[in-house]
Amino acid sequence: MNKKYILLVEDNPDDEELTIMALQHSKIVNEVVVAHDGVEALDFLFGSGSSAGLAVNELPQVILLDLKMPRLGGLDVLKRIRSELHTQLLPVVILTSSSEEEDILSSYRLGANSYVRKPIEFRRFAEAIQQLGLYWLIVNQAPPLR
Repeated sequence: MNKKYILLVEDNPDDEELTIMALQHSKIVNEVVVAHDGVEALDFLFGSGSSAGLAVNELPQVILLDLKMPRLGGLDVLKRIRSELHTQLLPVVILTSSSEEEDILSSYRLGANSYVRKPIEFRRFAEAIQQLGLYWLIVNQAPPLR
């Protein structure tokens, strides 16, 4: 992968499909790589497990991270991302249905760049995804990742 891509970490197939549809609807053409739980996301980022041997020098432009997932939740994924020099500066947007104050506080304490609650209505969800995509892929100047 030589172009900017998005890592979507989402265990719900409906939310995965809606997110990808919303990105396409917003004319965001970046490739979307999907990890279906936290373990899969970390394997992908660090070239371990089922992703062993993957070139980990090409990191995503942004990670859209759900919180409530099987095997390994989003907060644990975020903690690991921030603990590794190679990935600690990656932009991570929490994209979740949780509006629990503790989830919001924990996300920011662990280094989330943004916390976005998934709207229920597709039109509002698509607008939120469009704004996320435009900001993180076009407007934001990401740090150089090495």
